[in-house]
Amino acid sequence: MSISKQYLKTKPACKVTFKLTADRLPAATQVALLGEFNDWDPAALPMKKSKSGEFSATVTLPVNSEYQFRYLVDGDTWLNDEDADAYLPSRVSYDENSVIRL
Repeated sequence: MSISKQYLKTKPACKVTFKLTADRLPAATQVALLGEFNDWDPAALPMKKSKSGEFSATVTLPVNSEYQFRYLVDGDTWLNDEDADAYLPSRVSYDENSVIRL
């Protein structure tokens, strides 16, 4: 897993790329990135699978903000990102959500 942040020079925004490596999810067929930035909609941001098996998605978000997010694997398994900036308790379960701070 990895998160990379690229702050834009022309506007107060950050281009964030989320990646899940193939060795982390060798049998996964689909992964979605869900969070506060897309109203936790499983169809809003499907991650693209590369030939190497890595899943990735890029989203541009406003700076000076923080967002909770998680990955949904094959429609039934939730994962947090080990490279998240923080973790907060979920409001709908006993799990924690990953947090990205910009």
